[in-house]
Amino acid sequence: MLRTVIAATAVLGLGVGCAPESSAPVKVSALVLNSNGEYAPQEVELKTISDIVGLNGSVADFRGGARIVFDSQDQDLATARTPEAIAAALLKEEGYDVSASYIDQGGVLWPADFHTWNMVTAYYNLERAFDYFQNVGNVPAADFKKPVTTYYFPEFVIADVDKDPLLDNALYFSLMESFMVLPFDKLQRAPLAINAGIIAHEYSHRVFNLKAYGGSPIPEALSFWSSSAGPSPGANILKAFDEGLADYHAYGSTCRSTKGCDAKFFSTSFHGETYGQITTNRDLSNTSRCMTSALREQLRVMNLGEFSGAGKEYEVGTLLASALYQAGENTGQREVLIRSIVAAYNDEDPKKPGLFQLAKNNLSDQTKFTLAVAAGAIITHITDLRLKEAVCNELMDHLQIPREQLVGTDPNMCPASANGGTQCTLLPPEE
Repeated sequence: MLRTVIAATAVLGLGVGCAPESSAPVKVSALVLNSNGEYAPQEVELKTISDIVGLNGSVADFRGGARIVFDSQDQDLATARTPEAIAAALLKEEGYDVSASYIDQGGVLWPADFHTWNMVTAYYNLERAFDYFQNVGNVPAADFKKPVTTYYFPEFVIADVDKDPLLDNALYFSLMESFMVLPFDKLQRAPLAINAGIIAHEYSHRVFNLKAYGGSPIPEALSFWSSSAGPSPGANILKAFDEGLADYHAYGSTCRSTKGCDAKFFSTSFHGETYGQITTNRDLSNTSRCMTSALREQLRVMNLGEFSGAGKEYEVGTLLASALYQAGENTGQREVLIRSIVAAYNDEDPKKPGLFQLAKNNLSDQTKFTLAVAAGAIITHITDLRLKEAVCNELMDHLQIPREQLVGTDPNMCPASANGGTQCTLLPPEE
């Protein structure tokens, strides 16, 4: 279907249109996943846009042609001490305002070329993700402070890994507090910018950074805990929670779409022999996933660089996301659980501290920031006993957290009826 749309834009591009109306809401055509599982043009409203040509609004501000380089040997980056200085050191070429092109079709703006389709759909997906966290996650709009700069098709180089620019990705880059929609090469079936689930996943990283990391471009706990070559279990757990909760929020956001809840939202973009395994490995509806002795040991003994380099944060994160998926769906309280999760990111109440406070309290000894402690932050923010019981059971089961560790010094954290699930084989105690 996407190829058909691209072909159609070649014809539309021959038309001539005048400058479109920019004041929100603006009716546009975007590529949206329909009930048949196909991306097709659909009339939508951009409710936060202020400049429809430059794709600038209260949610996002698009920039094209930028060059961003992360190089550990860069002296400007090494000496940067403020978020602004870090961003300036990374941004080698600022780029320019994008310029979208449209054909007015009876009051609905149809993109006149592929990049406009891609950018408009990306803005729409960012707007949907913003709406999800505001209206389902209860994050006040004022907490976001400013529209997020979104670099469209930049040259993004991680020099320590490869001198060539990265391709085939969409990401939230906390060092610059920005999103990036990178050029695609292999992933042409459904470029990542039009996959609303993937954009919601990345937007979740922004919310996690804002709340669980205190909005820091270089989170203190991650930096401090991974500063040596030794094990960094606390940092590994934080990264795993960041990824797992991003997948769960992405799933939650799909439940507000035309197609409906989609636990396999990766599938429309990641496919074939090379990438299809990503969809299989991160399918939240797979109830057979369980913590293994090997993965538990890797979580404990690996340094963050090794852990992330091997993709282990996704493995642990998927266990977390799958456990939450089952608890939310089995009780019919998905949105209640979502709100509890977001509330657990940052909470100054000493009776139910958030992830940010728990990491800060254990900064001097990351071994005390365990899976049980991190999971406890979510549980203490759930008030419904049936949902609390389900979450406790699923976390004990899939993450293999013994009940005595999960409840710690608070035996009432989990209901007495919560004693774990039956889907996973109980692992022997850690040595």
